[in-house]
Amino acid sequence: MATLLNEAQIQSHLKDLKGWSRVGKEIKRTYELKDFVRAMEFVNSVALLAEKVNHHPDIDIRWNKVTLVLSTHSAGGLTDNDFNLAKAIDGL
Repeated sequence: MATLLNEAQIQSHLKDLKGWSRVGKEIKRTYELKDFVRAMEFVNSVALLAEKVNHHPDIDIRWNKVTLVLSTHSAGGLTDNDFNLAKAIDGL
């Protein structure tokens, strides 16, 4: 089971991520793509990555905007898994 991060660890990880913000026990980011088709391509890429690491974001799609929310539900909050996946997603 993943270990919950403390406040200092969370803040340290957030400094390394552009565009991600903390909302309670989650981190989130909205990506704006060129159009709906590109948004769906991005979501599919995120899905493949998430499956590979067995850690899945909540996804909200609004035409060309995709909002991703990460939290380790089984641990009850934020873990290294969330920040590692956020970094990997940013690399897509």
